[in-house]
Amino acid sequence: MESQNRESFASRIGFILVSAGCAIGIGNVWKFPYITGVNGGGWFVLFYLIFLLIMGVPILTMELAVGRASRKSAVLAYKALEKPGSKWHIHGWVAIIGCVILMMYYTTVSGWMVDYFVKFVTGTFTPGMTADEVGGVFNTMLSKPVEMGFFTILTILAGFLICSKGLQNGLEKLNTFMMTALIILILVLAVNSLLLPGAGEGMSFYLIPNMENVKKVGILNAAAAAMNQSFFTLSLGVAAMEIFGSYMSKAQRLPGEAVRICILDTFVAISSGIIIFPACFSFGVQPDQGPSLIFVTLPNVFNSMAGGRLWGSLFFIFMTFASFSTVIAVFENIISFTVDMFGISRKKASIINCILILILSMPCVLGYNVWSDVTFLGGKNFLDFEDFIVSNLLLPIGSLIFLLFCVTKWGWGFDNYINECNGGTGLKMPRIFKPYFQFVLPILILIILIRGLI
Repeated sequence: MESQNRESFASRIGFILVSAGCAIGIGNVWKFPYITGVNGGGWFVLFYLIFLLIMGVPILTMELAVGRASRKSAVLAYKALEKPGSKWHIHGWVAIIGCVILMMYYTTVSGWMVDYFVKFVTGTFTPGMTADEVGGVFNTMLSKPVEMGFFTILTILAGFLICSKGLQNGLEKLNTFMMTALIILILVLAVNSLLLPGAGEGMSFYLIPNMENVKKVGILNAAAAAMNQSFFTLSLGVAAMEIFGSYMSKAQRLPGEAVRICILDTFVAISSGIIIFPACFSFGVQPDQGPSLIFVTLPNVFNSMAGGRLWGSLFFIFMTFASFSTVIAVFENIISFTVDMFGISRKKASIINCILILILSMPCVLGYNVWSDVTFLGGKNFLDFEDFIVSNLLLPIGSLIFLLFCVTKWGWGFDNYINECNGGTGLKMPRIFKPYFQFVLPILILIILIRGLI
């Protein structure tokens, strides 16, 4: 079944870092710390780890198993494994469309990170600026289509240039460097935050289980929020992980590799909170959620710090690495799909998709200025609408399809999945989980889907 000319990772660590890089993104930083804080701190983290283990790891192994067994990208992977006459491969097309929609807005946000890195390095933020002035920098950036467009285009061109060089020489080589640098930056920034006056109060709020906080939101709501976060953190359902399975060696069992990816993703998420909460508490700033945390709250904090220009620059290069690792991982999926489906070279596929994404990303850029009056679904701008389609529809529905494909007799089948999953050495997936995978896990995913739509 294995393609003779199929690329593969140069090393096992390369695979883990690239896969983790795909999972690690902006949500790890601007969402995880905040929802941890408002959902009971340590209690939320405990729930999150449980759901990551019982939901995230199994579905991740399924995407990887489909990729590794077929050695192909999404559509052809389904075609290689599905029963004759069945239509599972249609989801492959939907998954790739999901990846394209994701890149229509994620490249813009990744461009914001580069823009802010440049702003900190060049001294846009000066000591003595008021909170409103710092917040105004973000609003001014959004109002400038040329500035936003430039950094979005830069991100897209850089991403496709790297991917055009191949799996080992492009994606794996750069991602290994970025993820290593990202981990070092996290440790440096976390130590700096922990040494600030009042850091202990921030850490207590963040990680010590607080029954009062849990009571405020309700223990079931905290558990539901943890379930949502554990599910979305790995970007499952749009074949973003499936493609890396197709490049994997057969030497290691998939559960062990999935757990390692989850550990790295969780390390970044929890460490982001260690950077953010002590700093916010030290300077008496309430941590917000979403873009305002990254682009308003934290710049205010850095601006108040000794050496704030340096710490702000380091933080935004960290954010650039976190977001760009996702960009190039998803680009790789889109390119590989194009190569597999149409039989063209990687370079030609990179050029075609680069032009496509450049065009399709512009509405998100213009949605904050020239087209700011264009809204969808009760007031959503382009970015929010595109994010809704991916996060609330395509990820949970796609994960459900991967799950059903792997565990039902109408798809690939549980026996085929478990044999692929447990091929090699390392942590095994027990066969006794079959009833849980067939009857309980689909219900959990449906709960996430329904919650996202109401």
